[in-house]
Amino acid sequence: MRLLFLGDIVGRSGRDAVLSRLADLRTRLGLDLVVVNAENASHGFGLSPAIATSLLQNGVDVLTLGNHAWDRRDLIGHIDSEPRIIRPLNYPPGTPGQGSVVAELADGRKALVVNVMGRLFMDPLDDPFRCMNELLTRHRLGATVQAVVVDVHAEATSEKWALAHMLDGRASLVVGTHTHTPTADHRILAAGTAFQTDAGMCGDYDSVIGMGKEAAITRFVRKLPGERLQPAEGEATVCGIMVETDDRTGLARRIAPLRQGGLLAQTLPDF
Repeated sequence: MRLLFLGDIVGRSGRDAVLSRLADLRTRLGLDLVVVNAENASHGFGLSPAIATSLLQNGVDVLTLGNHAWDRRDLIGHIDSEPRIIRPLNYPPGTPGQGSVVAELADGRKALVVNVMGRLFMDPLDDPFRCMNELLTRHRLGATVQAVVVDVHAEATSEKWALAHMLDGRASLVVGTHTHTPTADHRILAAGTAFQTDAGMCGDYDSVIGMGKEAAITRFVRKLPGERLQPAEGEATVCGIMVETDDRTGLARRIAPLRQGGLLAQTLPDF
């Protein structure tokens, strides 16, 4: 199975870049599954039902969220009717939506996609380690599903690394989101799970993590509330990670970063 995970879409620039490139990427890379973190897709804060629908109708298979999941309140009434949008698994019981989905490919293969949120320097949610262990008692890689993709939306690199090592051999890909900065540590762990600490963002990198520079700088300098942060609107880089798995085991065979457009050094997987 050939999987593409794209990091946090930030604002219109990020959306337009993903929508304009995704059809070509699916064809050129022979992609079977595309997962995108979209918690900042609606003007930098949250995800609207209309934008979610646009992404899902134009080549995205599953949308993941994070700490901005409920910034757009209209998503609360929509998420239960659209299983392809998942919020962090470790939100408390009774929270709208689901933390995972089994996506079925056209050829019948199945992929479990999971979203969890870290707790270091983040909201004090339920334990993501316990939640993942419990979920994977019901879905076994290489048996009930042919792939497992885990989006770890977290601030601390240590927490992402720890989750990845705990899941090594039980997931196809564990990839971090939230910091909007791509890390250079993509690799396959000892037991066969592909990992990258953070996939980066799909947004304008002439910014402060996707937001306009001046307003962001002012907040640091003056330490006072200022104007609302607005997404930067220059050309975006589509940023993510591609993995090829073994259908028999579900484990990763190859992993490579993807960066297209915008300011970052360009790279496209060549397998």
